[in-house]
Amino acid sequence: MGQIYNGPYAGFLLAHAGADVVKVEPPDGEALRKRGGSMGLPLSFAMLNSNKRGIALNLKDDAGKALLVELVKQADVLLENFAPGAMDRLGVGPDVLMEANPRLVYASGTGYGLSGPDRDNLAMDLTVQAVGGVMSINGLEDGPPLKTGLAICDFLGAVHLYSGIMTALYERSVTGKGRLVEVAMQEALYPALASNLASLQRSGWKPPVRRGNRHPTFGSSPYNVYSCRDGHIAIICVREIHWTNLLQVMGRMDLDGEERFATQALRAQHEDEIDAIVENWLKDLSKAEATQILKDNRIPAAPVRDLVEVTADRHMHERGMLHDVVHPDMGNIVLPTSPLRFGGSPEPELRPEPGIGEHNAEVMIDWLDYDATRIEKLTAAGVLC
Repeated sequence: MGQIYNGPYAGFLLAHAGADVVKVEPPDGEALRKRGGSMGLPLSFAMLNSNKRGIALNLKDDAGKALLVELVKQADVLLENFAPGAMDRLGVGPDVLMEANPRLVYASGTGYGLSGPDRDNLAMDLTVQAVGGVMSINGLEDGPPLKTGLAICDFLGAVHLYSGIMTALYERSVTGKGRLVEVAMQEALYPALASNLASLQRSGWKPPVRRGNRHPTFGSSPYNVYSCRDGHIAIICVREIHWTNLLQVMGRMDLDGEERFATQALRAQHEDEIDAIVENWLKDLSKAEATQILKDNRIPAAPVRDLVEVTADRHMHERGMLHDVVHPDMGNIVLPTSPLRFGGSPEPELRPEPGIGEHNAEVMIDWLDYDATRIEKLTAAGVLC
């Protein structure tokens, strides 16, 4: 019962790990379907809902709620990321469903958790980034706070929710009992602030300044994104051999014995000077040329690529992470599989996302042994849509 990104991605990981995932949507489909506007189905929906079957169920109808309970009796996991209390208000909250199936793992993804004073605050990825500290550390030192360009809170929360589900399933294999599992996006986000919190502690608990692309704790240099002839490249030197190799390729071995550059900590104190030296070397190189030179000399670096370049990434295509797909509505698109790999498993299949209620009859037959007449009556009554 996932919607938008958080729940659907946790379900996506389950589906691509081999689970029979049935996406339960309201009669008009879940909210992400509508984000494509006049362009139709958005690519994000196709990305996050492959390898799932789909049913459309009217949970405002008592018969629809009863049907959900019947499905839950056959299920291992119910996954949802509605606001806290939403399922209770429908009359199908965790207490009801876990009483119907004591082996059920009930998984809830929310912004701030199912308890605490902020439980009912409205939570979107942007607002969790704001309250969770991400925006305070993101951006240039003299600029405003910035959100990250990706939905980091939704997806960090989803990965943690998948982990919680799998842990609870393992526990059930020992105890025979299900468990309520919940993940708050704000809490899943916090450990990723480790470098920034270290900077906070180091500064005597005074909020650190934003550092843009530089190291948040003033701990390393070079550590930045640098201009090339035709774009940008990221370079980071965290070991002495990286620094020595960089001096070699830049033709600046005269700096090798320079006292102010003798250690990583000292180099960090002179980051402006080091950045100027690196950019002077790069100014006549293309980012492809610079990337190859740095790669050949074992210096951590990567070109800053746009999304067109990323979706065409040969490495991820050859590994089977990305697939060129002819979609029935969108035409030629690129879809991902799961980043989780299991040694010895066959190449995972990639099935398109379900249409609204596409597998109503199939799921009712497979899970509940309903016959065609019963399915037709539920459809005519507006329970199945």
